[in-house]
Amino acid sequence: MERMSGMVLFASISIILIFVLWGAFAPNQLAASANMLFDWSIRNFGWFFLISTFGFLIFSFFLAFSKYGRIKLGKDDDEPEYSTASWFAMLFSAGMGIGLVFWGVAEPLSHFLAPPEGAGGGTVDAARLAMRYSFFHWGLHPWAIYTTIALALAYFQFRKGEKGLISAAFSPLLGDRSNGIIGKIIDILAIIATAFGVATSLGLGALQINGGLNHLFGLSVSPFIQVVIIGIVTIMFLLSATTGLDRGIRILSNTNLLIAVLLMVFVLIVGPTSFILDIFTTTLGGYLQNIINMSLRLTPFTQGKWVGAWTLFYWAWWIAWGPFVGTFIARVSKGRTIKEFVLGVLLVPSLFGFIWFAVFGGTGLHLELFDHFPIADAAKQDVTSALFLTLEQLPLGVFIAAIATALIITFFITSADSATFVLGMLSTKGNPNPANKVKVVWGVLQSSIAIVLLISGGLSGLQTASIVAAVPFAIIIIGMCVSLMLALRQDEKTLRAKELKRMKKLDELLSNQSEA
Repeated sequence: MERMSGMVLFASISIILIFVLWGAFAPNQLAASANMLFDWSIRNFGWFFLISTFGFLIFSFFLAFSKYGRIKLGKDDDEPEYSTASWFAMLFSAGMGIGLVFWGVAEPLSHFLAPPEGAGGGTVDAARLAMRYSFFHWGLHPWAIYTTIALALAYFQFRKGEKGLISAAFSPLLGDRSNGIIGKIIDILAIIATAFGVATSLGLGALQINGGLNHLFGLSVSPFIQVVIIGIVTIMFLLSATTGLDRGIRILSNTNLLIAVLLMVFVLIVGPTSFILDIFTTTLGGYLQNIINMSLRLTPFTQGKWVGAWTLFYWAWWIAWGPFVGTFIARVSKGRTIKEFVLGVLLVPSLFGFIWFAVFGGTGLHLELFDHFPIADAAKQDVTSALFLTLEQLPLGVFIAAIATALIITFFITSADSATFVLGMLSTKGNPNPANKVKVVWGVLQSSIAIVLLISGGLSGLQTASIVAAVPFAIIIIGMCVSLMLALRQDEKTLRAKELKRMKKLDELLSNQSEA
């Protein structure tokens, strides 16, 4: 087996196992402690989450349109490893593919019943806000978090020749200390956040798949079935993981995106097409018009709970998932310019998410408002049923629901495959192609954790515990921004000096030719 970074690996696995044992033997205590810490962080650092996330968005756009936008994530003559279509598919699948499928109907309906402060539930204003905040929670801001982390990692790894580790991005800021104890702590935090997120997603994904199979085929919902599902999915994503990026993840990602697009187009055509197009247009306008207000919105005078329960929870969750998604996106982005990278990672997945929510969320709201089908209340009782109840009302509903279940499974496999790859990188000193044995070890460990916590009921506690890591990791991302700017300024000076030298030589050559 490839030699792992001893201290980082040992400390990471030790901390992970402590939390797993805690979740297995005292799940209620873990959940209570994690919830207390999360509530404390939201109450005291909610402003920090909002300002820093909005700052990452501004920082990303600034780099894209600044003089640094022409700098490549690699050597000046490097070309992208993957086609643009495959690149989009991979970053989208790893980023939030399964989340869009699961929440595409459920989130707008949830906001419709319980909207942000200032609107009554079940009203037209509530429906309008429900769509706008769904765009907000799944649009530019989460992708700005991923963009910032991935950009720093790709720049230092492919242009500066550093290791593919979070700590390596701090070399201009920390110097040799990025390889010392401070760097080790940063990498340990990244591995723990990734491992916790993946373990809980495996368990929650099994619950989602079990719910879909129950809805379609009447398969019982039970821990035994969920353990079997985890076992089958583990075999599938390990088979994919051991075939490498070029075959496993790339092929799965392309397949996922194709199925998702076909499903979305089908619902758009057979659903309330005009309503969907209208809702997309007006919601996009409302989102862009109110983006600053939503980005910095808190409710200190009324002490409302909605922003904390939704926006701040999402921001903390995206930050906690940042090491995983950012590391993977960086790995598949070699050879692209900073401008191409930022605009590609920010705009394309966000636009796809907007269309997705307009199609599926719009269809769900149309059923609720105009067809008087009580889908919102049904989804409130069981959030996993929202998508399937909506699809059932369309032509070929059962068949399409089966396709949606298959899509959840394939997105789920792709995410687990990507996470296993990232954990392999982080635990082998940033090796861009970790050995299969390393990926298998992490894959089996993740699935074992998920099974233990699923049986014991400790999944929710571990999920909340992983989000608590968002406060320190947000500070780490800010440090990455500062470090990246220091490196880019020096890089730009070097590029400008080379260009001046090249122009001087050209002028001398032209002068000599004219004299001759």
